[in-house]
Amino acid sequence: MSLRSPLGKVLGAGAAKEGAHHWWAQRISAVGLVLLAPWFLLSLIALGDLSYVNVHDWVASPVHTVLLSLLVLALTYHAFLGLQVVIEDYVANKGIRLLVLLVIKFTLLVLGVLGVISVLRIAFMGNH
Repeated sequence: MSLRSPLGKVLGAGAAKEGAHHWWAQRISAVGLVLLAPWFLLSLIALGDLSYVNVHDWVASPVHTVLLSLLVLALTYHAFLGLQVVIEDYVANKGIRLLVLLVIKFTLLVLGVLGVISVLRIAFMGNH
């Protein structure tokens, strides 16, 4: 049994044409964060000594490099999805809304790329 109207089935997605996709993307990124955030916190707690050398060596570990990169990507993607909903709901002016969304998207993209590059640089450069 489907809750969609016959017209909705014929035309495809709902009024926004992407609402379900956005909702699922937000949930999937949240599940990723629910798994990665505890790993990150527990790993740092287990590390004990948070000196530069210890954290550097921890990040340089291949498993931690991959998981930390995934955490950065999931955080920035999830943040964008959440901020997009807030901006679309509360900014009435379409021009300002578009400008704010572009600034947020660009800022989070830059932060995500910088985060992953930083993790990879630590992993592959090797020197303290």
